Order: sequence, then structure tokens, then C-alpha cells
Amino acid sequence: MKGFVMLIKWCFVSLIFLLPLKMVAQAIDNTTSFRNISSEHYVRLIYENDFFTASDRDYTQGISLEIVSPGLRKFFLSKILWYPQSKTVRFGLSLETDTYTPNLIDKTEIQYGDRPYASDIMLKSFVIATDNIKGTSFSSQLSIGVIGPWAGGKEMQTAIHNWIAYKKPLGWHNQIKNDVVLNYQLNFEKRIAELTNNFLLNGFGTARVGTLNTKAGVGMNLMAGAFHPPFSLPGISQRKKIKLYFYNQAAVNVVGYDATLQGGLFNRSSVYTIPSVQLDRLVFQNRYGFVVSWRRIWAEYFQSFQTREYDSGIEHRSGGIQLCFVL
Repeated sequence: MKGFVMLIKWCFVSLIFLLPLKMVAQAIDNTTSFRNISSEHYVRLIYENDFFTASDRDYTQGISLEIVSPGLRKFFLSKILWYPQSKTVRFGLSLETDTYTPNLIDKTEIQYGDRPYASDIMLKSFVIATDNIKGTSFSSQLSIGVIGPWAGGKEMQTAIHNWIAYKKPLGWHNQIKNDVVLNYQLNFEKRIAELTNNFLLNGFGTARVGTLNTKAGVGMNLMAGAFHPPFSLPGISQRKKIKLYFYNQAAVNVVGYDATLQGGLFNRSSVYTIPSVQLDRLVFQNRYGFVVSWRRIWAEYFQSFQTREYDSGIEHRSGGIQLCFVL
């Protein structure tokens, strides 16, 4: 009975914290606790698109292909990532691309007051260190790539719209110009409350600096259902059981710079950008989803919501899926 009362208490506290927030991040998050995979060897695909929420604007698509393996410890970028000593340390690489568009993609002219066309593509090297006793997770990641036409956003969106017989995007000639992406990010997550393997509430903080974006944020992650504890050692036996759980992530970010809105840090020749004075410096985020795992397969469906990023912007929604295979 005491445990049940504790669960109700933390659910109530979490709902008070989570419900006022409307939105989620504009970058794929693969190191957080609710996406923990109980293995040191896996590949994962995450696909996010606002088509899932019947819209086609702002952050319109994100794709991430990821591999985690102990052998990546020797990868040259892994050697420059800082992390604390821990019993469980995982090394990974991912290739990510993100696409952004204004509202009326079937118009050729610049849509002043709306989001600029932009796309990026990055190679991410990351490490995740977890401590079951302390209930903590620390991750760091280095992203290297490009923003602009070289990222292929125009070609990708045009091809997808041709496949689904949807309107052709006509304004990509106005997109953010080519520039370098070099970003470094640190994440820390701490267990606040836990009830067996059925309820978990964590607090987290994140800081990101670089040429793509600079921001810092804090928030909370809630997981409820049947799951493998994200701070524990990878459990082979756990793969034999079906796991099903719900999660909700809420956060507030302080934004310093965003190249997808303001243009590249070095190349200032973009024909249309959002001025710095028009950026909303506080952006609220919320993401929720369902995850099911059985044997060596993980699957997720999620929805994301985000408050406006600049004065004339709007709140935005997107959705997505995750498929993961343990090797």
C-alpha cells in the first residue's frame, strides 16, 4: 500500500509539472533514459515527421541511423569525448539529417515572417555512461557536418513528396546557405523516484554549444509500465520478456543561437533569416510516446509539441517512430 501511495503521489506531481508544457525538441534525442536499450550492441532508426500530425511546416522531418558497439571506443572521435568513470559505458555513432520549411511550400517567393528553408546533415559520435548505484546517466556527443544545400534537404523532400503524390516544394532556392556544423553537447540525468521496474521519474539537464545551435535546458522524464531499468547493467534475460511502457518528457530551453533560423555562423549570405532580436529565448518542449520491446526488437511511436521559436512563429507538432535491433 505504501508503494502504491508513493506511485500516486509522484504521478500527481509529474502531471502538475508536465501538463502546462506544450512541445518537444527539434533534434533527435537518442541518449535519454526512455530510449535506453538494454544492450551494448544495437542499431536503431528514428524517423520523425510532422506528417504524423497532419502538418508540413517548421521542423518537418528528422532521420537518425545509429549504431552502438564497444568497438567504437577506438573510433578517433570517441577518444576526445569526456565522460565520468562508470560500470556501463556505451559508444555510438549516428548519421542524422533534419529539415525545416515555411508554411506555404508551394510558393517560390520568400515568405517573410515565416521560417526559412533549412536542412542539415551530421555525423554524431557519442558516449553514454550510467551508474546504477547513484541512479545517474551522463552522455556527451560531438556533431560534425553541414547546413545548407550540401545537406540535400531539397532533394530529399522533393523525392518524398513525389512518392506520396503531395505538393512539390518550390522555395528551396531561398534556403539557408552552406556552412559548417560543429557542435558539442553534454547531458546529465538523475533518478528522482522509482518503484520497482514500473515507474521512474528523472530530472535532467543539457547544454549544447556550436555553430548549429547553442542552448541549455532542464526538464523531467517520466516512465510508467514494464521496462528494463535504464540505469542498470544490460540484461540479456530481459530480452525474453515483453516490455511495454509510456513516457513523457517535458523541458524548458534557453536559446542562444540557432543557425536554422539565423543562418550559418560563418556564411552570412543567406537571402532570408530570422533576426536575433525576434527569437524567443525561452522555448518549452514536451514529448510523449509508447515503447514495446520483445526479444531483440524495440519499437516506439511518439508525438512532439513545441512552443514558438520566434515572434511571428507558431506552436508546432510532429510525430515519429523508432525501430531498434539488438545485435
